[in-house]
Amino acid sequence: MKVLIADDSSMIRERITRMILRNKGVTVSGQTDTVKETIKFIKSEKPDAVILDIQFADGTGVDVLQFIRSEPYKPVVIVLTNFPFPEYRKKCMDKGANYFFDKSTEFEEILGVFDKLVKCIKGEGFRNEEVND
Repeated sequence: MKVLIADDSSMIRERITRMILRNKGVTVSGQTDTVKETIKFIKSEKPDAVILDIQFADGTGVDVLQFIRSEPYKPVVIVLTNFPFPEYRKKCMDKGANYFFDKSTEFEEILGVFDKLVKCIKGEGFRNEEVND
């Protein structure tokens, strides 16, 4: 499973990388810190999952979700943010996020998600619709 980590903080990207690499079968295929880089990476590399922040210098994670929604290829999207407001949660979930976590209180929840995702991998990959089963 290839994972893209899209966050404007290098410290957060490194912390997430260390955490998710505990799972066998998970590789971090890239790290980005802008909306533009994130969209470009998703287009070219087609990661299986994206861990996505909300705030970037050049836009928002919602911009990335809108891009993903318009594409035939849809990675699993885990929004991880310091802005866990209900309106952001609703907007992100409505735009196609599979998960939405608060960085300050739910950071470790990502481990459980990746345990589940790794178990969903079958044959050449997994189907996005299996994620929330």
